[in-house]
Amino acid sequence: MDKETEMLEKWCTAPGIEFIHEEAEEAYKRRARRVADVIQLKVPDRVPVVPSFGMFPALNSGYTCEEVMFDYEKARRAWMKTLADFEPDLFRGSGYAFSGHVLEALDYRQLKLPGRGVAPHHIYQFLDREYVKAEELYDHFLDDPSDFMLRTYLPRVCGILEPMKNLPPLTTWFGYYLSILSNAAFFGSPEVMDALESLLKAGAEALRWGRRLAEEAGQIRSMGYPSMEGGGSAAPFDVIGDWFRGTRGIMIDMYRTPEKLLAAMDKLVPILVRMGTDQAKRNGNPIVGLMLHKGPEGFMSPGQFKTFYWPSLRKVMTALIEEGCIPMPLFEGRYTSRLEIIKEIPRAKAIYWFEQVDIHKAKEILGDTVCFRGNVPVSLLHSGTTVQVKNYVKMLIDVVGRGGGLMVDCGIWFDEAKHENVKTMVDFSKEYGVYR
Repeated sequence: MDKETEMLEKWCTAPGIEFIHEEAEEAYKRRARRVADVIQLKVPDRVPVVPSFGMFPALNSGYTCEEVMFDYEKARRAWMKTLADFEPDLFRGSGYAFSGHVLEALDYRQLKLPGRGVAPHHIYQFLDREYVKAEELYDHFLDDPSDFMLRTYLPRVCGILEPMKNLPPLTTWFGYYLSILSNAAFFGSPEVMDALESLLKAGAEALRWGRRLAEEAGQIRSMGYPSMEGGGSAAPFDVIGDWFRGTRGIMIDMYRTPEKLLAAMDKLVPILVRMGTDQAKRNGNPIVGLMLHKGPEGFMSPGQFKTFYWPSLRKVMTALIEEGCIPMPLFEGRYTSRLEIIKEIPRAKAIYWFEQVDIHKAKEILGDTVCFRGNVPVSLLHSGTTVQVKNYVKMLIDVVGRGGGLMVDCGIWFDEAKHENVKTMVDFSKEYGVYR
C-alpha cells in the first residue's frame, strides 16, 4: 500500500472520532469513501457534492461578514445552520471567517476588513502592493529566509512588529557571552516591549479562536461530515508575487531578475511541502489545498507559465504526493490553454479544481489523470435560475462525471449566491449523480 492509499484509508476509517451515533459514523465513512473513490478515479456510488460556501453561510443566515469575523458564536451558528440545510459530502467550518480581533490586534496591513474600509456585508479584500523591493528580497531571502521574514517582511505587514526591523540578525548572537548580553538588551527598549506585549495579546486571542475552531471541527466530524481539507500550501510564484513583490513587481522581476526569481522559488519548494504535509498529517486528512492566483491566461504567456510558474508548482505537488498527500490546486482564472502542461502529474493522485475552463476539453485531456472539482459558474449561482443551474449540473455530470472522477462544486467561493440556486446544485447532484 503506497503512502497516499494509506492516508486515504486512515481518513476513511475515521480512527479516534467519537460519533454522536452509529448512523453518523456510517454516514462519515460513506462520504469519505465516496470522495476517496473519485480521487483514485474509481466509480463511486454517486457524484460527491462539496460546495465551497465562502461567506455564504453568514449572508444566508442574515449576518454581515463583519459580524461573523468579530463574533465567533454568530459564525458558528451560521456555518452549523448551513451544514444542516445542505448536508454536503465535505464541509469546512467557520474558519473562512478569519478572526477580525486577531487581525486588528496585529495591525495586519494586507487585508481590508468588512466594516473597516470595506462595506460590512462584503468579504475582506486583499491589498496587492509591493511590500518588499527586489533589492530587499532576493539576496536576503536566499541567504536566510527566516531572518528575512522576521526583520524585513513581517514588520511591513504587521504594524505591531515594526520595531523588529531593528533587531540584530540572529547570526550575531554567536560570539560567546558579550554578544548574547548586548543583543538581549534590544528587547528591553520601550518600543520592543510594547510590541511583545501586543503580540502576547494577539497570540492569546488567536489561541482562543483556534480552540473554538477545533471544537467546531470535532463536532462536525462527529455528526458524520469529513473536513474539506487537511492543510494548505501554495505555488512558489504566488508566494513571491502575492505577499512580497506584488503583481507589478513580480512581472518586472521575470524580465529584470529571472535567475534570482527562479532561485527564490526553488528555495520555497521544501518550505511549502513541509507546511502542507505537516498540517495534513496533524489533522488526519490527506487533502492539501493550493489557491493559485497568478498563472492563468491573460497574466503570463504559455512560455512564461512553463518557465516561471509550473516547474516549481509541480515540484511542490509531486513532493506532497510522495508524502502521501492529495494536492488540490484551485486554478483561478482561465486555464484551457494550460491543460496539456498541467497534465504532467502522477495519475489518480490529485484533485484539479477549475474556475474557468473548457470543461469538455479538460475531460478529454485530463480525464484519465486527475479528479475534477467544480466548475459551476459563480455567475449562475448569483443570477441564474434554478433550471439553468440544474441544466449545467446535468451537463457536468454527463460529461465530466462519466466513469467517475468528478466532485460537483462552484468554480470558486460563491459568497452572495441565491439560496435556491445553491440548494438546487446540491440536491440535483445527489439525485441525478447516482452511478447505476
